[in-house]
Formats: sequence, C-alpha cells, structure tokens
Amino acid sequence: MKNTKMKKFLVVVLSAALVAGLAAGCGSKEDGKEEDKGSSAKTAKVIDVDLTNEEYAFGIDKDQPELVEQVNAFIKEVKEDGTLDEICDKYFGGGEPAAVESAKLDESKDQLVVATNAAFEPFEYTKGDKYVGIDMELAALLAEKLGKELVIQNMDFDAVCLSVGQHKCDIAIAGLTVNDERKQYVTFSDTYYQASQRLIVPSDDDTFDDLKDADAVAAKLGELKKEDKIGVQQGTTAQSYIEGDEAFGFEGLPATCQPYKSGSLAVQDMLNGNIKYVIIDAAPATAITEAINAMQ
Repeated sequence: MKNTKMKKFLVVVLSAALVAGLAAGCGSKEDGKEEDKGSSAKTAKVIDVDLTNEEYAFGIDKDQPELVEQVNAFIKEVKEDGTLDEICDKYFGGGEPAAVESAKLDESKDQLVVATNAAFEPFEYTKGDKYVGIDMELAALLAEKLGKELVIQNMDFDAVCLSVGQHKCDIAIAGLTVNDERKQYVTFSDTYYQASQRLIVPSDDDTFDDLKDADAVAAKLGELKKEDKIGVQQGTTAQSYIEGDEAFGFEGLPATCQPYKSGSLAVQDMLNGNIKYVIIDAAPATAITEAINAMQ
C-alpha cells in the first residue's frame, strides 16, 4: 500500500513537472517570437529621382564687395585645378575627410568668420570638437588663401544668412541653394555645386519604386492628404518644395510640412512612425540613410 501510494505520488509529481516544463517551453517560444518581432528594426531608403535642380553658392556680406571678388576667384581656381573634385571624392568615393578646427572669435585678429549649420552631412557636420565636410574643407582653404584665421559659427540653418546680413559673420557656407529670399541678406558667390532634393521613405514602402522621373513622383506625392506629414530640415529648399514657393516655381503639396533641426531627426521620426516621408538634399539623404540604417 505504501509503495502504491508512493508510485501515485511520483506520477503526480512527474506529471506536474512535465506540464510545468511544457508551459515553460511554450512561454519561452512565445517570448522568443516577441523578441524577434521587437528586434526587426526599420530602415529607410532614398528614391533615386531628382525632384529639383539647384545650385549651391556661398552667401557673402553685402558690405564686403572685395570679399565677393576674392571668393569668386577662389571658386574658379578650385574648380579648374581639380581641388573641388578631390574634396568631393573624399566624401563620395570613400576617401579620408580632413577635420577642420575653428579658432575662437577675436575681433583683434584678422579672421574669416563663417556661418554654417553643422548638421548637413556630407557638407558640414562635426566630429568631436572639429568640423568635417566638403564646405568646411573649402572654408579652411579659403581662409588660408586669404591669409586669415578661420572661425566657424555653428547655428540653426535658417539663421545662417541672417547672421551674415546682420554683419555678425563674413560669409555663409552651408550648402546654400541660391534663391531670391536669401538674396535679401547676402550677395551670392558664383555657384560651386549642383544639387537636388530627394525623397526618403521606409524601406518597406514600395509606393515610388516603379516611378522614374520627378513629375511621376510629384504626382504621387500630390495624392497625399493634409494629415500626412513630410519631414524636412527647417529652412531648406525641401520646405519650400512642400509648402510652395513662387520664386522656386514650386506649387506645393497637400501634405503637411514638418520641420526639424536636422535631416537625421526627421528620418528617425519617420522610422518611429510619426511622419510619412522625408525630403532633403540628395547627398545628405544618402549619408543620413546609410548612417541610420547601419545603426539598426
């Protein structure tokens, strides 16, 4: 009788253990599914269609006509001798960018004070306490050419031209597209770079995959509604493209424009599901998506 009771007891214990084990196994499997689901981070892609055609130039203090002449001579020189191409190749061809240091502002010294927005890779961005980018390397060469000490003032993009117009800085070097509004504050140099706007979408969005030209992409964007949000870097051409701008010839889009301090913040917010798309200049679009996708 005692053995029978013991056997029954062991059967009950083993059965309970088996049930517990199966339950734990099922729980682990389910947890694994949840973990896999959570680990599938979203990525972004750039639609390979130029929405606009633009040109970058430097914005110079209107009260410094001599500087305008010097800058135009400098731009002509770096374009003709291949220096500009060499700098661009560092950022588009896998070369090694050169970090640029900024001196402290000192009115007693002969300085070239440059206004920029260092959130526009590959044209201007920061690494530690140094500046990097196509524009920053050009700024360093320009200061050297003029025999001046370089001072870089980093600020919001929509304050760049204003600071030059208020004579707080000598020149704006910040991936500036030439337009009439900015001409109120600065004298533009000769152009040095051809640019365009491009659309960034989540990688799993196939809406634009088969569209091959700007008109087709614009038509599809025209189907959006006001509640749809498109992110931009504040004050850039993309904002004018969405909101409409007669000077640029942009009719605007029905979607709502959502400005950010940087394109990176806009793309991250898109991947977080808070906005639908992002529009930004082509080169930064590629740099931003590659950097963010690498972190996912």
